[in-house]
Amino acid sequence: MLQRDELLAYLAEMLNVHAFADYAPNGLQVEGRTDIKKIVTGVTACQALVDAAVERKADALLVHHGYFWKGEDTCIVGMKRQRLGALLAADINLLAYHLPLDAHPELGNNAQLAQLLGLQQEGVFGRETGTAIGQYGRLTPALSAAAFGKLLARKLGREPLHIAGTRGDIHTLAWCTGAAQSYLEQAAALGVDAFVTGEISEQTVHVARELGLHFFSAGHHATERGGVQALGVHLATRFKLEVEFVDISNPV
Repeated sequence: MLQRDELLAYLAEMLNVHAFADYAPNGLQVEGRTDIKKIVTGVTACQALVDAAVERKADALLVHHGYFWKGEDTCIVGMKRQRLGALLAADINLLAYHLPLDAHPELGNNAQLAQLLGLQQEGVFGRETGTAIGQYGRLTPALSAAAFGKLLARKLGREPLHIAGTRGDIHTLAWCTGAAQSYLEQAAALGVDAFVTGEISEQTVHVARELGLHFFSAGHHATERGGVQALGVHLATRFKLEVEFVDISNPV
């Protein structure tokens, strides 16, 4: 058993949450019971994941995408009321870590994606949120764009969308999970052959073509399963907690 405040303090320090100018609060978003024995983890705190946490009698739900995003309606009505009501009725804590979980050098989404794909990380980029989130490095051995696309599909269980570049085989690349298509020009400035992220926007196609590097949209959800799973394993080992990852499928 672990006290909630002890867990929160540990995560705040380990994930360096105060270093980020984020779009939602990091840490405790919904207060539940004080004692933590079982944690359910998942990518997004949708109703299906909340229901899974209730069904499994979790003390805490730990996610990458939580609630209370900047610019959203602050009224607790409709879908928001249903989600919060279910958590409060079951006395379940909701813990969410967004950018800190993208950027952590070992447990973060980008570090876990690199490990999954066998990428050699050499540096970081993208500091407008306060701390660099994206990573860049080398693919050894180099692969053709088609072969790398197949690697992404095999490892992530989802066919990526590939916008072909003009740089031939992929020796070097940059990556940033989730909705980081706006980092494309920063990636190109690094001189890499390819950029991998989760999502793609209409204008991204034209930018990628004109910059000449290969662009891979590999899925927001698919690229961001790694961090919360790795964090859950870490917490289970360190604090001897029961931790279960629940994957609510999402094709985006």
